[in-house]
Amino acid sequence: MNDDAFSADLLRGHTDTIVLGMLRGGDRYGFEIYKTIRDATGGHHEIKEATLYATYRRLEKDGLVESYWGDETQGGRRKYYRITDAGRAVYRRNVAAWVATRRVIDTLLDAKD
Repeated sequence: MNDDAFSADLLRGHTDTIVLGMLRGGDRYGFEIYKTIRDATGGHHEIKEATLYATYRRLEKDGLVESYWGDETQGGRRKYYRITDAGRAVYRRNVAAWVATRRVIDTLLDAKD
């Protein structure tokens, strides 16, 4: 397995948390979230649009985000997403779990024989 495949799999496992984190700073439309993720990694990693749109639908169904249509005067209408209070709570729990997991993995990787 190459490093990129592993990193992509690891990233994909945290898509919900990544999207929720993106929405903490304000409402965003779907493709904007995609571009922000891609740009934040210097273009080295991206989450497929199909994966993201499935994530948006799941997060909305679970009550973690809400969506609404923008009223753009030019171009097509965009669907915007906003994080809910429940979404913020899930984001905090997921980040805490990630930090605890990272601590354990770091400890095990630094363990001496």
